[in-house]
Amino acid sequence: MKAEVCNQIFREVINQYHLNDDVDSLYKNSFDTSSLEFLLFEKCWIDTVQWHLEDIIRKPDLPPKNGLDIKHRIDISNQNRTDIVEKIDDFYFGVFENVISKSNNLNTESPGWVVDRMSILCLKIYHMNEQVQRTDVNSEHLENCKNKLHTLNEQQKDLSLSFNELLENYKSGEKKMKVYRQMKMYNDSSLNPELYQKKDS
Repeated sequence: MKAEVCNQIFREVINQYHLNDDVDSLYKNSFDTSSLEFLLFEKCWIDTVQWHLEDIIRKPDLPPKNGLDIKHRIDISNQNRTDIVEKIDDFYFGVFENVISKSNNLNTESPGWVVDRMSILCLKIYHMNEQVQRTDVNSEHLENCKNKLHTLNEQQKDLSLSFNELLENYKSGEKKMKVYRQMKMYNDSSLNPELYQKKDS
């Protein structure tokens, strides 16, 4: 699946979220649960909710208890995000596992983590475009945001092109797909000393 389709799904997710603009809002993922599209939708929904949780937690008047609850929620979201990325990698690995590699050239990122960056870029573009549309700020703010939006759009174009080229390289065997797991430790009760020491005491 090329970058253009991924970005289109991400934009649809972001638009759907902003119909209610609520981190607790329900959503509908209409794609087949076994499809890559389903995973992409889930991935971007997680990112979009977490984006807004990150905004909320920075409110100066947020009660500490609320802030702690949101921090725990963000931790869970980060783990879910990693899990989805690994499922996306598994999907692409399945697509290319029978390709005979012509070299041992590797990419610095797996397809799943490139997709992760693409999803976040769509969020940055959406929210920077919101800033450009504001009427309660001065011209300097608007000009600054327009310049940032231009850079983000250029970055999206370059990243999308690079992603498509990466898939072609996998398909042709010019690059070898190799996937590493993130090995997150902070949520694992057997690896985080703050969790396993308390459990043993």
